[in-house]
Order: sequence, then C-alpha cells, then structure tokens
Amino acid sequence: MNLFKDAEQQNRDSAKPLAARMRPTKLSEFAGQQHILADGKLLRRMLDADRIGSMIFYGPPGTGKTTLAELMAKQTRRHFERLNATTSGVKDVREVLQAAAERLAADGTQTIVFIDELHRFSRSQQDILLPDVESGTISLIGATTANPFFSLVAPLISRSQVFEFKELQKSDLITLMQRALNDKKRGLAGHGVDVQTEAMDFIATLSDGDGRRALTALEIAVLSVSRTTRVVDAAVAEESMQRRVLRFDPSGDDHYDVASAFIKSIRGSDPDAALYWLARLLESGEDPRFIARRLVIAASEDIGNADPMGLPIATAAWQATESIGMPECRINLAQATTYLACAPKSNASYLAIDAAIADVRQNTLVPVPMHLRDGHYAGAERLGHGIGYEYAHDSAEGWVNQDYLGVDRQYYHPVDRGKEAEFRQRLEQLRSRRKTVGE
Repeated sequence: MNLFKDAEQQNRDSAKPLAARMRPTKLSEFAGQQHILADGKLLRRMLDADRIGSMIFYGPPGTGKTTLAELMAKQTRRHFERLNATTSGVKDVREVLQAAAERLAADGTQTIVFIDELHRFSRSQQDILLPDVESGTISLIGATTANPFFSLVAPLISRSQVFEFKELQKSDLITLMQRALNDKKRGLAGHGVDVQTEAMDFIATLSDGDGRRALTALEIAVLSVSRTTRVVDAAVAEESMQRRVLRFDPSGDDHYDVASAFIKSIRGSDPDAALYWLARLLESGEDPRFIARRLVIAASEDIGNADPMGLPIATAAWQATESIGMPECRINLAQATTYLACAPKSNASYLAIDAAIADVRQNTLVPVPMHLRDGHYAGAERLGHGIGYEYAHDSAEGWVNQDYLGVDRQYYHPVDRGKEAEFRQRLEQLRSRRKTVGE
C-alpha cells in the first residue's frame, strides 16, 4: 500500500513545475534576502532564539516569501497553515484560528498562519486576526506585494515586524539555476543538456530578480532541446523567455517609485536617467497623459523662470500626447523630458507661492491699499478707491515707484541661473530704488 502511495506522490511531484520542485527544504538552501537573514540580522536572531512573533513579508513576487515562511515553521517545529486572501473568506480564517487555539491548549503546539496577498483582505477581515495575534495564539506571517503601511490596518502593523524582501541578485538566480541543473531527483540533471553560461546569464538578467521566473524559463529551455541539440545557448534562452512584462499597479509602489525617479532625474539634470525611467513607465503600461502632466508640473516646479520655455514645451508635449497617443507620443514626451533635464533649474516660483500661501493662512490679512482698489465704478472716487494709482506704462521705463502691497514682504528669490539671473538683477535694482525713494 505504501508503494502505491509513494508512486502516486512521485507522479504528483513530477508534474510540478521546476520552481515548485526546487523549493528549498532547509534554510541553508534559501537564496537571497541576506539583509535580513545573514548572521546577526534581526530575522536570523529571531529564528536562532526560536522567538517567532507576527511579521509581514513585503516585496515583489518570486523573492521567497512563501518559501521562507514554510522553512521557518519547519525549523521551529511549528504547525503551518497557509491561506490565500484572494480565495479565503472569514469562515476559513475563523476555522484556522479556532484550530490553532485548540492545538495550543491541547499540547502546546504553536501555529504559524501564513496568509498570502494579505493586502487583499478588507479592513474588517484583517481586524479578525488582531485578538489572536495580540494574545500569541498564532504567529501571523502575512505576505504582500503592496506597501503594508498603505494597504494594512495600523493595529496589525503595530503588532508585527515588517521585513522587506528585495529582488534576487543575478548571482542568486544563477545559483538557483545551477542547483536545478545539478539535481537528479528534483531538477534537470537527468536530461543531459548543456546550458551555456551566456544562456544562464541572459535568463538571470531578464528575470528581474524573480527566482520563479528564472527557473520556469530554464525548464522551458531544457525541455525544448533535450531531444534535439541538447545545448541551450543564448538564442534558445531568448526564445524561452516571454516578453518582459514589467510589474505595474497604478496605485502601487512601482508606479510611484518609478515616477519619483523620473522626476528626480529631470530635477538632477540627468537626461539619460530620465529617459530610462520614462521608458520604464511607458513599457509598464503607464498612462502617457499622467507622464505629460508630471512634465508640465516639473516645468514650473523645478525649472521655473530659469528657462521660461520649459513650460510651453512641456505643455505642447501634453497637448501632443492628448491628440496623438501612443506609440508616437513617446517622441514628444522624450523631447520634453530631455529639454527639461538639460535646462537650468530653479524652484524659486514654487517656494514663493508656498511662502505667500503660508503668510495668508497664518497671519493677519493685508488690506488692499486704497490706490490699488477698483476705481471703475460710479462712486469709487468718493470712497477713495483708485486715487493716486500710477499707470506703469505711462513711464518711459515701464516702472514707477509705487507700493503694491502695503507691507514689506519678499517671497520670490530668483536664483542666479539662466533667465532668472536676469530677473534677479533687475529686481535687486528696482527694490533698491524703491527703498531709496521711500526713505
């Protein structure tokens, strides 16, 4: 009977994809995440001390979140329960929690409850976990690709240790693939295929730190040549890789992080970096209109009057994007991006309006001086409105020594770069003359 069961299990195992078959069975086989697992790091210390509290594993797919949770349960001899937030409801969660409580009471066995895609649970569903987490009835390990500080309820965050998982390094991916090629029982050693170094390098590069994707591509490559050439070269590897599909969530971290890098590269006057992040946004499926709007904002926020042409160029790119669309509008966006990145920079206008708004919000409002008030209606003169106003264009130089605010304020401080340097010089002259005349 056992022989039949063993055969059935072997059949089930052989049907699994390579990534599932090569899942590490002990912690020493686990690849990556040394920033939390290396000797002396927090998670390693918790494991060594057998003090597993509740924690959140946050990071991209294929970085080992599920695998590590299983290994932790195995190493600490805890019962392991796995749920997926996309398929499990309140009833499933309550049953798991009840069983964990009974198990703990019966023989002291502790339970790790692993919930994949925890961010998919509603706030009320997350709240159900709180009493058992707080009492120590379970050790919750929640896995999420979404930033937990935005996607999870604060009480759950406060009761958990957050560990960020990072994309696997290229060397980690190559190690995983080599291990699979050398493993006769679970891996691909039995196929007798020579996988060339450049092929593994190609797969590792295009897997974007995702171990599951690397092993899947490797398996496709090996199986596709095992009965023919028995050699996996770079060309075969390329054929075995699906077209790179970049992670994209319009409300997720990647969206905001790449957009942030894009704008900061423009601000830092690096057109090449800005073009790379622009390409990332476009290839991820970002709405080009979002990118165009960001360029218009950057034209005033970061370039300002240092190069007044920045705003009309960015606005033109926005209008072109609206009327043309992809893929052609990528050229318009690239032109605006490179222009803004190369332009002299000033945030003086941005700082000036924020300073003025803060003044309006926080201080006594300044009354409009009588000579600046509207004098274009019958009776205005009787009120003293508009009397004494001097029309600047009547002066030969287009300037008159006139008070336009009634109090001494200076919000706009032009920088000594680009066109704004001219503005700075002119304003310094005018302010000096106004002060001198006023004295």
